[in-house]
Amino acid sequence: MHVDPVCGMAVDPARAAATVERDGQTYYFCGRGCAERFKADPDSFLKPKTTEPLPPAPAGTEYTCPMHPEIVRNGPGSCPICGMALEPRVASLDDEPNPELMDMTRRLWVAAALAAPIFVLAMGDMLLGPGLGGRLDLRITNGIAAALATPIVLWAGWPFFQRGWESIVNRSPNMFTLIALGVGAAYGYSAAATLAPGLFPAGFRMHGVVESYFDTAAVIVVLVLLGQVLELRARSRTGAAIKALLGLAPKTARRVTDHEEDVPLDRVRVGDRLRVRPGEKIPVDGVVVEGQSAVDESMVTGEPVPVEKTAGAAITGGTVNGTGSFVMRAERVGADTLLAQIVRMVGDAQRSRAPIQKLADRVAEWFVPAVVAVAVLAFIAWALWGPEPRLAHALVSAVSVLIIACPCALGLATPMAIMVGTGRGAAAGVLIKNAEALERMESVDTLVIDKTGTLTEGRPRVVEVRGIEGFQEHEVLRLAAGLERGSEHPLAAAIVASAHEKQAEIPAVSGFQSFTGQGVAGNVGGADVLLGNIALLREHHIETGGLDDAAEAHRREGQTVVFLAVGGRPVGLIAVADPIKPSTPEAIDALHSDGVRIMMVTGDSQTTAEAVARRLRIDEVRAGVLPAQKREIVRDLQRQGRHVAVAGDGINDAPALAEATVGVAMGTGTDVAMESAGITLLKGDLRGLVRARRLSRATMKNVRQNLFLAFVYNALGVPVAAGVLYPVLSLLISPIWASAAMTFSSVSVIANALRLRHVEL
Repeated sequence: MHVDPVCGMAVDPARAAATVERDGQTYYFCGRGCAERFKADPDSFLKPKTTEPLPPAPAGTEYTCPMHPEIVRNGPGSCPICGMALEPRVASLDDEPNPELMDMTRRLWVAAALAAPIFVLAMGDMLLGPGLGGRLDLRITNGIAAALATPIVLWAGWPFFQRGWESIVNRSPNMFTLIALGVGAAYGYSAAATLAPGLFPAGFRMHGVVESYFDTAAVIVVLVLLGQVLELRARSRTGAAIKALLGLAPKTARRVTDHEEDVPLDRVRVGDRLRVRPGEKIPVDGVVVEGQSAVDESMVTGEPVPVEKTAGAAITGGTVNGTGSFVMRAERVGADTLLAQIVRMVGDAQRSRAPIQKLADRVAEWFVPAVVAVAVLAFIAWALWGPEPRLAHALVSAVSVLIIACPCALGLATPMAIMVGTGRGAAAGVLIKNAEALERMESVDTLVIDKTGTLTEGRPRVVEVRGIEGFQEHEVLRLAAGLERGSEHPLAAAIVASAHEKQAEIPAVSGFQSFTGQGVAGNVGGADVLLGNIALLREHHIETGGLDDAAEAHRREGQTVVFLAVGGRPVGLIAVADPIKPSTPEAIDALHSDGVRIMMVTGDSQTTAEAVARRLRIDEVRAGVLPAQKREIVRDLQRQGRHVAVAGDGINDAPALAEATVGVAMGTGTDVAMESAGITLLKGDLRGLVRARRLSRATMKNVRQNLFLAFVYNALGVPVAAGVLYPVLSLLISPIWASAAMTFSSVSVIANALRLRHVEL
């Protein structure tokens, strides 16, 4: 973390709005305004250690702005760019009160209590004439209103003036710039009218009286405070998904040693044996070592059917045990558990910015200066051509324009929808890595998909071992297992598992080599041994000879065949079957119905690939493809104008996942694949891809609705506040109603985003 040398805010270098190089040093800035001020006079901002990394926050809590995630601070406060209240960067289950919400609520109640009498006086004037129909002298009512409005404006509304001033200093005009100008103008005018009415020309008088607007200034502050309270409460609900995920982990675990004891979760270490009793939450990721049960994994994967777990089965922390009891071995604890990774990724995704946000950013950049210009023009027009008292009407119109224009609604339109949408996806087993992937997912029209572990279960089993040239099946399996023992590929695991089942002695291998997408080689007992597909043998000029017919027969059944060669001659083959996932046909049909063209790209043989493709009605097959070629296939499709998603689970899929419009990783696959992908399906089930598309459509529809609300609201509200309808309908909006409308616009955008929590996936 670095410090902005102008405003002193903490800035994440990866998310800095601007950088400046000076004397071999890089300076990071939270906004363009700070960078411009630094460029104009860098010497006045340079201090010792200005750009040294910040020490960790004492309480360990960092705060960030939902609209500007590059802003990071070690405590609560407001964003120097947009003025919004900062919120914790990482969600917590602690029920600590929100200091900003508490402060705004306290100010709201005090301001409302003081504003009520002012409002009654104003309504009395409206109904019974100035000074409550003549019962009170106007100077007395103005004095009462001034006495009550002063603490409202100068204490309850002080945060708005602070943020308005900061926006000017940082050259980032925002909602609070307009509020500070509007409230300040109304209060300052009223104070002057009360203390020195003789200073005002006749254009400010009606029947010889200068009318004050203390009621306007006071009620605007109350309504803006109400909007802030409603917004802060609504924003807290957008983090409900992360809090729900955090709540999945239990507080304690029952550790088994020479006796059993309950220990805090942070004391569990890798290798600890833990007992999980019926109905309990599984504390950490691990493996069952004793007993069996059915585990409800729906909270992580979105699948409602409990999964049977026996000895050797992997289990995930946060899932719920059924009626059985078992002992597990902890394998991933603390920040390494799947649940912790999910929480971290969801948090990062919620703070990421979708490309559509650029539109709102461009508009917001010019919005406040444009509103101020409209307010000035409205004042001039009313002062020149308005009815008497012209200058008083001009002031009311200008203040209404400043108050009703709310860039906050425009800025919130995208981030609020992204925050809620990514949380909803996590609850359904669809982990969104960044907002860009979520936005692009709805435009995907082509799916490039791997076979092993994606369409199939990824848990293959050996169905036949055949030897020739005097080699027995046992010897073929033994040598193959020796070569594959160090590999993580599912086929290798199947061969090694088969050797263990048949109690074959696995030999030591020297000079091991791996040929990506083809196979492996090594030296066993002084002989060079190759194990791989037909491409590997041909590259080493080895003919498969009498094994061709048997291999082709297995391929027609959708099985994968690997050949074993010793000393440059073929000696056998191993056929491996990998069953298609039961959910795959349903997912393929749903994607077809959604207009997605599906291409299977695999390193397997053409015959095997076509057998699987026929069974699943896949549109196109590319077989015998190396990892680098997968990436080229994706590029070719993109050159044709297609929006390509790639789904895979292995290290060899990582280049294609990174190249794709959207990379989709199976949660059951490798960490490298998940790091390369924009979306991870936690269950490793392609039906999650269908859910991801539905989520993408729903979220982007919500974003567009929010932007429409914000744009239309301002497009209609600002001209009406300026008085364009007055010549036709005699309609002029009071600043009080303008303030209420401004509050409604922000709250309506947040409320619309919150609907995503219940979208059907």
